[in-house]
Amino acid sequence: MATTLFIGLGRMGAPMAALHAKTFTTAVFDLSNEATAQVVEEGGAIPVTDLSSLPAGIDTVILMLPSSRQVEDTLTGDNGLLRSLSEGTLIIDMGSSEPTSTQDLARQAQELGVDYVDAPVSGGVPKARTGELSILVGGTDEAVAKARPHLEVMGTTIIHVGNEGAGDAAKAINNLVSATNIAVACEALTMADDFGIEPTKMAEVLNSATGRSQASELKVTKYILPQNFTSGFAYDLMLKDMTIAMGLAHSLETPVTDVAFDKLNTGRADLGDTPDHTEISRLYGLDR
Repeated sequence: MATTLFIGLGRMGAPMAALHAKTFTTAVFDLSNEATAQVVEEGGAIPVTDLSSLPAGIDTVILMLPSSRQVEDTLTGDNGLLRSLSEGTLIIDMGSSEPTSTQDLARQAQELGVDYVDAPVSGGVPKARTGELSILVGGTDEAVAKARPHLEVMGTTIIHVGNEGAGDAAKAINNLVSATNIAVACEALTMADDFGIEPTKMAEVLNSATGRSQASELKVTKYILPQNFTSGFAYDLMLKDMTIAMGLAHSLETPVTDVAFDKLNTGRADLGDTPDHTEISRLYGLDR
């Protein structure tokens, strides 16, 4: 029986794996036994407790891991999966990885007859739960065609942006823009507040005029002004993606994002252990 191995059951990975298991035979693994058990309890998934002992028939591996280092270790480390996979297996990396690492892993996979696709996602935990993610895909036409049925159960917008690594590059650039938009919106609210306009009123202005963005419509109104900071996307993951994107600029002039990145990067030390990315607003004093 053809089986998908889904590795990485964090805030995003768990609901994605649960949705995948409703359509495909899916084995799930996470370093947290509790996370694995929770997905299995939702129905349909097969628990895996040790990656050295896998169910038969694995033809697809989906990775939802925090960084390229974990992806590399899982695939090519001391007990890496890559050399144990059968020719024709498909790997789909759905985390936000570094494009150059992805390109290198794809080359290694292809030398062994394994297809490789990077397919990072956008939309956050709420859309992971409903299967409405936007998925940015890098890979050959043939590999992406193989991956698409798997992606379609987790996302409603699937964009093939280029060859291996292109999905990761597009995701990082998108998150650089997203974070910069949040910073700009926060600056606008502080300027308004300083003049005497209530931040809630200024948010209403932005969202009814040309200044609106996803940052002002969702992040400001749902997480920043209520000061609950519960978007589910970590500040450190946002910084990771911004760092990847800034690395892609090379010698290009990027003065706007240069300033935003410097502000958010240097401000990280003031935000405690595990801030949500919407706590960007705290750097502007909006939590007072």
